[in-house]
Formats: sequence, structure tokens, C-alpha cells
Amino acid sequence: MTDIKFCGLKTGRDIAAAEKAGARWTGYVIFPKSPRHVSPVLAGELCHLAQSSETVAVTVNPDDDLLAQIRDAMRPDWIQLHGAESPQRVVQARAYAKRGIIKALPIAEASDLEAARPYDRIADLMLFDAKPPAGADRPGGLGHGYDYSLLKTLQISVPWLLSGGLDDTNVCAAVKAAGAGAVDVSSGIESAPGVKDAGRIAGFAAALAAC
Repeated sequence: MTDIKFCGLKTGRDIAAAEKAGARWTGYVIFPKSPRHVSPVLAGELCHLAQSSETVAVTVNPDDDLLAQIRDAMRPDWIQLHGAESPQRVVQARAYAKRGIIKALPIAEASDLEAARPYDRIADLMLFDAKPPAGADRPGGLGHGYDYSLLKTLQISVPWLLSGGLDDTNVCAAVKAAGAGAVDVSSGIESAPGVKDAGRIAGFAAALAAC
């Protein structure tokens, strides 16, 4: 069974659909440049609706003030660092989450995997997303894919999630190509940027289960 993180949830309906589809994690994006952005306060209200999933606050290069706001409003199980945070910053941020840190890293070619080494055993989980194009105003959630088979050669000791351009049409092949035990999806379950679709959420889970 491949674990799923449904990310960028903004409403109670989103959470209900994600948990009905078997989400292990539900993610809440706190980054104003994202169409999926919610405030820490709203994220906290949404987290209270999550009954069976582990909650993830997704942030980009957060300062201590934002991390404290997230901790106080959400009490998240996990904090996902999706920017250029150093291994030292990962260690510092762990104090704000109940379970630990998910460190996201961008992938475009085999050499990008080397960036994972300094975070091995530092981050509690890792996530590999598509490297954004030059000039992009945000580091993820763009719906771009990459050569998922690059991750077959990954040598780290912590669990990791496959992300980047996944939807119900390609998730099965992507998981097999990467050898992934967990996936993260956001834009691939939307009817418009930032608008989750319950049917696509269910369809994504069904496609993955049928692998």
C-alpha cells in the first residue's frame, strides 16, 4: 500500500474527501504566493477537522515568528520545509512540530540527488519535487513532472515521498519507475489552481490502489 499525502487543502470538504480516499497525510500550504495559501489560523481550524490523517504545515523558508504562529495555531504533526533551508535550519524547525520535519528538494537530473545527502538522518522524511523553471515565483505545486526513474538510484536512510506532476493517469507508472513508497499530490487533484476536486481525489487514490 502506497501512502498518500494530499496537499494544498483549503476547505473542510477537501479534508473529508482526502481522508475518505485514505490519506496518511493532509497538507496545508502557508505561503502567500501559492494559490493554495491559507493563514496559520485557518490552517489550525482545518487541522481540527482532520480525524484520521497526520497534518502537515507546508512552508517556504519560514522565520521563527512564522514557525511559532504555525505551532500555536495548528499544532501540526509535521512541518514541510519547501525552500532553501539548510540542514541546521531543519534541526531548528523540528522544535515546532509534533512528529518532525519533511524536507523537500527539487529534482531535474541525476546530479540533483546529491543535495539529499546532507539532510539524510537530519530530516525525518524527505520529498522530491520537480525543479521549478527559472523565474518561477514558488518552488512547488506547479504540476511539472520529471524523470521519476532517477529516484531509483537514491541512497538515503530516511523514508521519502514522490512528488511533482502526479495525477490519476501517471501515478502508477511514476511509483513503479521511482520505487516510491509514498506520494504527494496537489495540482493533480484540482479542477482549477487551488480548487480541489473530490472526484479527482478519489480517482487518484483508486488509480494508485490499482497498481
